[in-house]
Amino acid sequence: MTNIEDGQYGEALAAQALQSYGYAIINRNWRCPAGEVDIIARDGDVWVFVEVKLRRGRGAGSPEEAVSARKQQRLLQVAQAYLAELELDDVRWRVDVIAIELSDDDLVWRLDHYRDAVCSDG
Repeated sequence: MTNIEDGQYGEALAAQALQSYGYAIINRNWRCPAGEVDIIARDGDVWVFVEVKLRRGRGAGSPEEAVSARKQQRLLQVAQAYLAELELDDVRWRVDVIAIELSDDDLVWRLDHYRDAVCSDG
């Protein structure tokens, strides 16, 4: 698979996992000048902005390591831009990360969901 195909596969796996937890998927690959968020979902009354990271093996590090401080800041900016665009001023929201590792034969070896993974204070 190409990197784009890997990303799409990871996002599909993450969306499926979120739905199995009872989340409603609102949007995928939402873009604005500040960047992009992979999945926007609702967990009850909470808006959830989800970054999905997929890796095959550890050659490039773990999926979690790919969510740098700079990436975290962009995720916060994108979430705030989305909420502002929809005029959602007084809603609860958070940024989650889903880390996925695949085996060589494309089986999910690990899928971890980190709730509230990105905080505005770093």
